[in-house]
Amino acid sequence: MTPQELRAFCLSFNAAVEDFPFRPEISVFKVGGKLFALTTLDARPLTVNLKCDPEDAVRLRSEHPGLIAPGYHMNKRHWNTVTVDGELPDRLVRELIEDSYDLVVAGLPRAQRLRLDRP
Repeated sequence: MTPQELRAFCLSFNAAVEDFPFRPEISVFKVGGKLFALTTLDARPLTVNLKCDPEDAVRLRSEHPGLIAPGYHMNKRHWNTVTVDGELPDRLVRELIEDSYDLVVAGLPRAQRLRLDRP
């Protein structure tokens, strides 16, 4: 997955926006004002921090050592840093991004979730 593909996929979700609250080179993808993905798109290797169910986070780290690690500068229980350099299948990376988005949406207030469901 290229940096452009990563950005486009993150922005493909309903109401997803890109923000730069930390530094201009750090892309923060949010829904409802809440972070679901964080990356430096010009970094090599390309990595992305993603929210993850705590049990899944531990399992993924053990299944993909060196490619999925505890979230860098994040709550290590709920966040993983995923290396997006081609070693992990793009399908898995897309699933992890979608799961992160879904977890964040699930934590939004009901009224916000309902607005997201509208076409």
